[in-house]
Amino acid sequence: MDRTPSLFLLILLQVAVSAASLVVEIVAGRMLAPYVGMSLYTWTSVIAVVLAGFSLGHWIGGRLAEYPPRRALNLTGWTMVAAALTTATSALLLRAMSGPVLAAVPHPVWGIAVLTLAVFFLPSTFAGVPAPVLASLAVTRREGAGRALGAMFAAGALGAIAGTLLAGFLFISWLGSTLTLLTVTGIYAISGLICFRLAGDRLLAPVIAVLVVAGLAAAALSAPDPCTRESRYYCIRVIELGSPDAPERLMVIDHLGHGISARDTPLVMYTDHAAMLDALARIRTSRPDFTSFFIGGGSYSIPRAFALRGTGPRTVAEIDPEVTRIAAEQFWFDPASAEILHKDARRALLTRPDRRYDVILGDAFTDVAVPAHLVTREFFELVRDRLAPQGTYLMNVIDYQDRLHALAALVRTLGTVFPEVEVWTSTTPPPPGERAVFVIAAGSHPTGHSRFVTRAPDRTEFGALDPSWVTQLATMGTLLTDDFAPIDRLIGRPD
Repeated sequence: MDRTPSLFLLILLQVAVSAASLVVEIVAGRMLAPYVGMSLYTWTSVIAVVLAGFSLGHWIGGRLAEYPPRRALNLTGWTMVAAALTTATSALLLRAMSGPVLAAVPHPVWGIAVLTLAVFFLPSTFAGVPAPVLASLAVTRREGAGRALGAMFAAGALGAIAGTLLAGFLFISWLGSTLTLLTVTGIYAISGLICFRLAGDRLLAPVIAVLVVAGLAAAALSAPDPCTRESRYYCIRVIELGSPDAPERLMVIDHLGHGISARDTPLVMYTDHAAMLDALARIRTSRPDFTSFFIGGGSYSIPRAFALRGTGPRTVAEIDPEVTRIAAEQFWFDPASAEILHKDARRALLTRPDRRYDVILGDAFTDVAVPAHLVTREFFELVRDRLAPQGTYLMNVIDYQDRLHALAALVRTLGTVFPEVEVWTSTTPPPPGERAVFVIAAGSHPTGHSRFVTRAPDRTEFGALDPSWVTQLATMGTLLTDDFAPIDRLIGRPD
């Protein structure tokens, strides 16, 4: 090699590779969501695996940096081809491995970690190789070695920032996960070709390798997308359950079912939690034209039913506009039948200090847990302040029957804000160790009776748990505050 590459070109390569590698980290969480959910465990696994890959890649790159510059650049070019190859095939690999890995590793947390490791460790490792090689070339210049080294570190940080912002605000929302990964594949491939060119190599073999990668990338692009629609927030799927003559549809957000609706029976709820929320809202209010505020829209089954029953004004806080669009397009919901706020529910309630509602219904979930900022004492105080004098707060809760740590924490926390807290569930308990569905009713007064029967979709009896048992449960619960709300841990992933 006749001369050292210009510092500008080395910085440009560092920025590009660093940005692309951070895009992969952000996209990894979204890609895993349809299979394992978007939880604290998912992001912990992604960050740990990606950092482990970078660490190994940097170590390998440091070894390569000891070779003569031409040899180091040649090997770095091949690692960029490998990064492009493993990135291009990651979507295919995830679809192929998710079932076997999650079946072989029964513990949910370890299943997420192993699946993340299998799919995203190698792309991160190969992406970590160039940084030491490029930094070593930068400091071989006769003058300004310290400034050059600082510039390379700054370039890596700048690329990481750019990649994070591009993934979160542009690529995923406009291109989707698969096309975003293919964009990263292209960046890696071009970076590899630049390394080969700087090494003075003939480009026939690298170009053939890049063409092979392009073919695999095209195969990944043509593979079935697990999402009916991918929004800025979620992977949303619509699953047909009924027949063409009597359609019924399930909305799945990431990997959790968020509601079922039928075209011909809009007043029937198809899940226990929806049946309880719908019935308890009507039972606990003193007039048929009650006002309601929904925390989360999902399939909009209950707002649709309320509109057909002629209740009072309905307001829905649904953070994702795409969820609302799909509910209107495929779940027979009329958006004109409710006021829809596409913002976080807590923010929506904060910005409406003059509004009061007869019923506030909480049915927002991230993975299987309610978002932490929607389960705290401070949030429940806000809910209380937005309720009418005899108003009711209803909250959907999922917890493991043999643990109930999350339910206990919520009952205790709500009990510090509301005089009356009831827990409702089906009178037919689930099998031992399975998750159970509850609805908590909180307000200034008790419901008045302890049983009701409604369709879910078959006729199902629901009952309130014994008040003394609920009081005892609360004593074992964790008080949830804005400072400490470990709801992901309390939900009780089984050992």
